[in-house]
Amino acid sequence: MPVPWLAVLQSVPWSDVIKNAPKVADGARKLWSSVGGKPQAGPVPEAVVPAAAPDARAIAMLEPRLSGTERAIADLQAQMMASSELIKALADQNAQLIQRIESNRVRWLWLATAVMLVGVVAVVALVLAWMGRSVHV
Repeated sequence: MPVPWLAVLQSVPWSDVIKNAPKVADGARKLWSSVGGKPQAGPVPEAVVPAAAPDARAIAMLEPRLSGTERAIADLQAQMMASSELIKALADQNAQLIQRIESNRVRWLWLATAVMLVGVVAVVALVLAWMGRSVHV
């Protein structure tokens, strides 16, 4: 079953979308600047543990888990950077789209006004032509 696109487009509160587009773009820019400005976490320097310590064996067992966790954190930070960059790009595109929609709305308003004026002139011309024929007959 095809989607009734006209109904979908009519159900969108365009005035709210247009009003909030700058806020969305600013929020995305702030997110990008806060996430993009943070340095990525580097590897944590390993502590020197004396071999005679009784907990050295337990620490040695935890070191691979810790390095795996550090890699996972670095991967998550990279994904967060990519996601925030994507959000910023989408917000910028949304702002551009809203600007184009607004300019098209203004154009359509001018066109509708011009068509109405032409229609009024055409109706007046038809009435005058009809009245001119009825007087000469």
